[in-house]
Amino acid sequence: MSEESIQLLGQLIDESQRIACFTGAGISTESGIPDFRSPGTGLWTKMKPIQFQDFIASEEARQDSWQRKFSGDRTMENATPNQGHYALARLVEEGRCTGIITQNVDNLHQNSGVPDEQVIELHGNACYATCLSCHTRYELSDLEAQFKTLQRVEPCSRCGGIIKTATISFGQSMPETEMRRAQEITEACDLMIVLGSSLTVYPAAGFPEYAQRAGARLAIVNREETPLDDVADVVVREQIGPTMSLVVGLN
Repeated sequence: MSEESIQLLGQLIDESQRIACFTGAGISTESGIPDFRSPGTGLWTKMKPIQFQDFIASEEARQDSWQRKFSGDRTMENATPNQGHYALARLVEEGRCTGIITQNVDNLHQNSGVPDEQVIELHGNACYATCLSCHTRYELSDLEAQFKTLQRVEPCSRCGGIIKTATISFGQSMPETEMRRAQEITEACDLMIVLGSSLTVYPAAGFPEYAQRAGARLAIVNREETPLDDVADVVVREQIGPTMSLVVGLN
C-alpha cells in the first residue's frame, strides 16, 4: 500500500465531522459480486438489458425479466459484506459519516449494520420488489414461488399494478427522494470519500464533483483512474477493504 496516501486519508477522516461516502461496484466486487459494466465480464456485456419502457408496455418483456431474475446467477443473493462495508458502518456508528450514497443494489451496506435511513440507493435495490403504482413491497421468495407455479408474476394483489424489482432500470427515471437526500448530504459534508466508483455514470457521479466544487475535501479509493483524480485531495489505488479497515482501525 502507499503509506503516504493511506496516512493522508486517515488524517482527512480524523479532521472531518460530516463525512459523506459514495460507493460504486468496486466495493462489492470484493464480496464476489461482478461489475455489471466491466468489458467481457459484466452482466450487461453478456445479456442485453430490458428497457423500462419495454417492461411497462409488454407482458412478454415482464415475464422475460422475471425468468432472468429467477434463473440467473445467485451470487448477489449469497454475497456478504466485506471489510470495506464494515469500515463504513463503523464510521456511521461513530457519528462521523452522515450517510452513504451508493450506486449498488445489493443491500450489503444495510447488511453490514448501517441503518436503512442512512443508505441512499440511487439505483434502487435488487433484494425485493415493489408495485410501481401503490409501492407495496413484495419479497422475491414469494414471487419466485408464484413464478414457478404459474410461469408468471401476477399483478399487484392490492391495486392491480405492475410489480417490478426495486432497481432502477435502463430508461427509468432516477428516484426523486433519493436524489434529493443525496444532494442534501453532499451539500452538508466536509469530506466526500469515493469508494469503488469509476465516476463515469451520471447523474450519480455528479455528487462527488459537486462536493469538491462546494469546498468539501475529496478522497478517492479506487483501483482504476477516475475523472476526478486530478482534483482530489488524496487518491488511493488499493483494495477498499484492507485500506479502509486500516484507516478506521478495524484491524
